[in-house]
Amino acid sequence: MPPLTLLGIESSCDDTAAAVVRHETGTADILSSVVAGQTALHADFGGVVPEIAARAHAEKLDHTIEQALDIAGITLADCDAVAVTAGPGLVGGVLSGVMCAKGLCAGANLPLIGVNHLAGHALTPRLTDGVAFPYLMLLVSGGHCQFLLVHSATRFTRLGGTIDDAPGEAFDKTAKLLGLAQPGGPAVQQAAELGNPARFVFPRPLLDRADMDMSFSGLKTALLRERDKVMVDGALHRQDRADLCAGFQAAVRDVLIAKSRRAIDAYMALAPEQPVFAVAGGVAANSAIRAGLQTLCADMGLRFLAPPLALCTDNAAMIAWAGIERYRLGLFDDMTLAARPRWPLDTTARPMLGSGKKGAKA
Repeated sequence: MPPLTLLGIESSCDDTAAAVVRHETGTADILSSVVAGQTALHADFGGVVPEIAARAHAEKLDHTIEQALDIAGITLADCDAVAVTAGPGLVGGVLSGVMCAKGLCAGANLPLIGVNHLAGHALTPRLTDGVAFPYLMLLVSGGHCQFLLVHSATRFTRLGGTIDDAPGEAFDKTAKLLGLAQPGGPAVQQAAELGNPARFVFPRPLLDRADMDMSFSGLKTALLRERDKVMVDGALHRQDRADLCAGFQAAVRDVLIAKSRRAIDAYMALAPEQPVFAVAGGVAANSAIRAGLQTLCADMGLRFLAPPLALCTDNAAMIAWAGIERYRLGLFDDMTLAARPRWPLDTTARPMLGSGKKGAKA
């Protein structure tokens, strides 16, 4: 197998990222991975502002790419191709990355490979551990939550997912309701470590249904009601906040574990030779959720795999790797590659989050 070196570019939300990944046999070598975050730019708004994010991507992309190449000790001429996130995501940011990649490929006469951001997350276990197909993936992030059977680098079957808010979005909204910093996931987890998860009784939505679909918007509403009960003169006591975070986090964990059990049952029915349950996405960095899923896999007799924390959140190493997978299959794009705000991995499944003129969200 000839060695491949790819530059990856990621700009789907609020992280501008570039990475260089090299692969010949076995697992890949991440020669560099640079992420320029935008947390400070959005801090005053309680969430990501698309226009601000797109402008920041346009300003940071060339510097981030140059830094990634310098750290890897190579030039653009040493790369075999450029892989870029072409969707789904905030269209302004995706467009910034796609146009930058097109310019680089045109100038250096390199192949262009458009990558589905979700495929980048879903294929991360192959980047880090060389996992064989098929495996079960729980993709759980700020904008997405779904169980995927990963059959190949291009074929995914969605078993179920969230019908409303993704867990990461629910964590962010919870942090905002409780006056915590953004991004909400780390802030809620830190507060929860000092809290009592049993003090407040939160619902575990859709556990009465035998499918693998989930819902988190009602959980967020329940937290708002409990918060209002304990507020005094518009303020929250520190312990009340910690207990609310602990209860909320425990509810999300319990739903994910219960639905994961059902997904594992469906996956194991395929009789995979080396069964693997992998988790990826920003919420995969939550230690309580990781620990619960790891225990579940130990009980059910399959390997649990979570990427390093730096590869859980948005990064370009996963995009470069997904590009390598597509390169090996001879799948390339040309200058007509478009930025796609919506791009479901399983195009045969019914839309989870609605559909419109732009197509299914997920």
